[in-house]
Amino acid sequence: MGFAKLDTGRKSRTGFAEVVFCQGKADEHLTQIFKRLYAEYGEVLGTRATPEQYELAKAIIPDIDYDPVSRILKYERPDKARIGSVAVCTAGTADIGVAEEAAQTAEFFGTNVKRYYDVGVSGLHRLLDQQEEISSSNCVIAVAGMEGALASVIGGLVPVPVVAVPTSVGYGASFNGVSALLTMLNSCANGVSVVNIDNGYGAGYIATQINRLAVNGTVVEGEQSL
Repeated sequence: MGFAKLDTGRKSRTGFAEVVFCQGKADEHLTQIFKRLYAEYGEVLGTRATPEQYELAKAIIPDIDYDPVSRILKYERPDKARIGSVAVCTAGTADIGVAEEAAQTAEFFGTNVKRYYDVGVSGLHRLLDQQEEISSSNCVIAVAGMEGALASVIGGLVPVPVVAVPTSVGYGASFNGVSALLTMLNSCANGVSVVNIDNGYGAGYIATQINRLAVNGTVVEGEQSL
């Protein structure tokens, strides 16, 4: 495309089509990339989009959707089938933006998602009330700021992998998510892996890979294990 080299073969290699990171992109570049990916796949997903970018994309894809909470900009095929189950949990309501980026990414890639919001450790009974349902999922995404303890607690309660997402929510000594990141990296709970601060997209992606393996034995759509 001159300014970009779209990886249209990515889905055949990895099972996931290329996704647009919208933040910082020039208007003309953004619209041309969305137009090309939509023409290639019949759907397109963008992360970290602004309301202004939504208006630009809407001019070329009239039915495109935008969620200002997660900043997800997407058009999905209406006949999409979803499989398995991923649970997305947040410590508090301030973490929902990152959690929704994770949840909607997983849904876009064909995963059934259940949401359990505001179940942080300051009111542990809220999490324990949902423990059985959360444990029945193929993977859990734990999204938390402050001290980031939620991932460790969930890791000690469920029999499935936990993807921990530190958020930049918190007072000064949380250092914009560094405190939660270090807590999650130093978790003594088994089965906890960690993505970068506020990286809901990365969590939704890897949770989908885990979910596909649990259901189909492969991370690539449309293929079965030998």
